[in-house]
Amino acid sequence: MKVFCILSDERVYRSKSPAMFSMVLQRIGIQAAYVPFKVEPQKIGQALQGLKVLNIAGANVTVPYKEMVIPHLDGLSEGANIIGAINTIVRNGDELKGYNTNAIGFMDALNKAGFETAGKSALVFGTGGAAKAVVFMLNWLQAATVHVAGRDIAKTDRIVDKFGGTAHRLNDLADHPVSPDIVVNATSVSSPREGPRLADLVANLQIPGCQLVFDLNYGRSENFWQTMARRNNIRFMDGLTALAFQARRTLALWTGVQVAPEEFLNALPGT
Repeated sequence: MKVFCILSDERVYRSKSPAMFSMVLQRIGIQAAYVPFKVEPQKIGQALQGLKVLNIAGANVTVPYKEMVIPHLDGLSEGANIIGAINTIVRNGDELKGYNTNAIGFMDALNKAGFETAGKSALVFGTGGAAKAVVFMLNWLQAATVHVAGRDIAKTDRIVDKFGGTAHRLNDLADHPVSPDIVVNATSVSSPREGPRLADLVANLQIPGCQLVFDLNYGRSENFWQTMARRNNIRFMDGLTALAFQARRTLALWTGVQVAPEEFLNALPGT
């Protein structure tokens, strides 16, 4: 029997990945368990070594460790190396290799939504591992313009220098608005209590002509991205569809088994 896991901080217990993977694994007849592990930041290296010691077959990595784990891995896929963030680890003996299925999962979700990225303008919030995957994919899909907004302008500059786009300070958006066709939230914040200042900024965001607001998070009872989209009569997507598509890619890396995306989507409520 194989064991897979997901690594995060206390937010690991809010992840839908364990329930989703467990249901899919059972449905397709693979004898395996998928468990959440809470890891303290200073112990992330020990946790990675623990995957080898405990014979864990593969792991997911989510906020806030998608970049932090990289120095503790034995290798990276080409895509993960380019993006600079991983969300999937495959163990082969005593070697751990990192992959990024976030980017292609995001692309698959856009395709399912019927959103044509080429020639469009995008506004991405965030500068972490998820934002890197999104900005990389938007540029790869030939978006006309990718605006990246973050609190730390140095981090924002590094992302656009690497992948392409235009950097913005969060607080400057009010005075220097952009007109995106799609807004993507790649931060970990979606409810007012998580980030009241960002909630206020988004509430006053002027985005005429926007066609889609895509929040990579999910499970918030009060979501200010969704509220903003509803107020402006814009289509809204949360992160469950992207989660299902990236999970499908992850399972193939772990087991070699190709599973229809519907299996993962059906294992998630609200998709």
